[in-house]
Amino acid sequence: MNTYSYIAEKCLHDEVQAILDVVQSLDDNFIRAVDMILSCKGKVIVTGVGNSGHIGAKIASTMSSSGTPALFMNAVDAYHGNLGAVTEGDVLLVVSKSGETSEILRLLPYIQECNVPVISITSAPESTLGVASECILDIRTKTEACPINLVPTSSTIVSMALGDALACALIEARKVKPADVARVTPGGLMKQTLNA
Repeated sequence: MNTYSYIAEKCLHDEVQAILDVVQSLDDNFIRAVDMILSCKGKVIVTGVGNSGHIGAKIASTMSSSGTPALFMNAVDAYHGNLGAVTEGDVLLVVSKSGETSEILRLLPYIQECNVPVISITSAPESTLGVASECILDIRTKTEACPINLVPTSSTIVSMALGDALACALIEARKVKPADVARVTPGGLMKQTLNA
């Protein structure tokens, strides 16, 4: 087998295994996160930095298009006016592998002042973020899938998969119908597909 093909196969196997490991560790925190979002009177504000930020933006987009009002707030931009989007009644969903990202930690006092509960997706429940969270979704993975065990690969896949799992649970809880999704995605092919 070609070296590159071997690396690709190993990467994909490692990422699949990381997701399966998280499936085994799902606990009441997942149910609590769903309940917190369902009882939220405002919106879900998702935040993160770097790779975690990209994953957070995807999670917010998926929620918004499937019945749960959500927006992504880059933690860096938050200090330049975007904190104004955070109001009492919201829920903050933070994606941070380490739970110690400085830009995230700077947000926490303001979030607490707004009386906004925090759900974290992190591999470090004992971190500063974990301690400040009302609910922790643990994304601990044995290794990253990259050959040097450093670049976020398994951890980002698991974060995104957990975000999708949250969205799916919320779709079920809210009894979202295909027409509901089509209504908020008029620019895509979904509406045409439903009408075919």
